Amino acid sequence: MKKLPFRIDGFLLSMLCAVALALLWPAIGTSDGPLHLGLVTNLGVSLVFFLHGAALSRQSLKAGVSNWRLHAFVQSTTYLVFPLIGIVLVLAIRGALPPDLVLGVFYLCALPSTISSSVAMTSLGKGNVPGAIFNASLSNIVGMAATPLLIGIMVSTGGAHLPLGKAVLDIALQLLLPFVLGQLLRPWLADWLARNKPVISKLDRGVVVLIVYSSFCDSTAAGLWHNYAWWMLAVVFVLVGILLAVVLLGTTWISRSLGFSLPDEVAAVFCGSKKSLATGIPMAKLLFAGHPGLGLIVLPVMFYHQLQLLVCSVLARRYAERAA
Repeated sequence: MKKLPFRIDGFLLSMLCAVALALLWPAIGTSDGPLHLGLVTNLGVSLVFFLHGAALSRQSLKAGVSNWRLHAFVQSTTYLVFPLIGIVLVLAIRGALPPDLVLGVFYLCALPSTISSSVAMTSLGKGNVPGAIFNASLSNIVGMAATPLLIGIMVSTGGAHLPLGKAVLDIALQLLLPFVLGQLLRPWLADWLARNKPVISKLDRGVVVLIVYSSFCDSTAAGLWHNYAWWMLAVVFVLVGILLAVVLLGTTWISRSLGFSLPDEVAAVFCGSKKSLATGIPMAKLLFAGHPGLGLIVLPVMFYHQLQLLVCSVLARRYAERAA
C-alpha cells in the first residue's frame, strides 16, 4: 500500500470527530447528559494535573533556574506582550465577530505556554532545553492565577462580571492542588510514570477531547451554532495565524536584539510563542462553567494549537540546521 505523503495527526482527528459528533447528536454529551461528562471531565482534569505534577523533574527545573534574562523574556512575552496584542485584536474585531469568539481570542492570548511541545521543539532546534523546561513549567504555574486575573479584567471592562474569586478557587482545587500532590508523591511515582509515558500522554489528550466534545454538545444543545456562518470560523483561523506570525517574528527579533545565544533564542522563541491547549481547555471549563458559548470561546485555542505545531516544527528544523 502506498504511504500517504503526510502524517495524519491523531489528536487533531479525534477533536474533529468529537466536534462532528457534538453537532450531530448533542444530547448525549452535554454536561448533565446521560454520560455525566460534567463530572467525568472534572475528575479527568484533576487526574491529568496530578500526573503532570508527578512527572515534573525538580532536577530539570534546577538546571535551568539561573538564566534570569531568558526567564524574564518568556514570562513577559506570555503575560504582558501577548495580552496587549490581545487587547488590540479585541478592539479591532469587536462588533464584527460574535462576543464569545472575541472573548476566545483574548482568552488565547492570556493562556500559559505549553510544556511538552515547547520542550520538544527546543530540543529539536538544538536549543536550551533546561531553560525551556523551567520557563514552560513556571508559565503554567503562574497561569493558574494570571490567566483568571487577565480574563476577569477583560470581562469587567465589557460591563460583564466574572466571579473571579470562585474561578481562582476552583482552579486551585482542581488544578493546583492535584499538581502539588503529584509533586509530593513524585519519588514513589516517577519510575512508573517513565515506564507508562505513552499511556499518560493518551490519557492527557483523551481528557482534552472529552472536554471539547462536552463543550460543543452544550453549545449545540443551546442552539448556538444556528446563529453563525462558517466564514466566521475562517476569519478566526486567519486571525490566529496572523497572531502566531507576529509573535514568532517579534520574539525572534527581540531575542536577537538582546544578544541571546542561539540556544537561548530557540528556547525564547518556542516558549514565548506557544499557548497551551492542554491547560487552556480544562481552565476554560472552570472559568466559564455553564456558559453556553464555551464551544466558541475555545475555538481560537484549538486553531492556534494546530498552527503552532505545524509552523514551529518547520522552524525547529531550520534552527537545527543553523546549529549543525
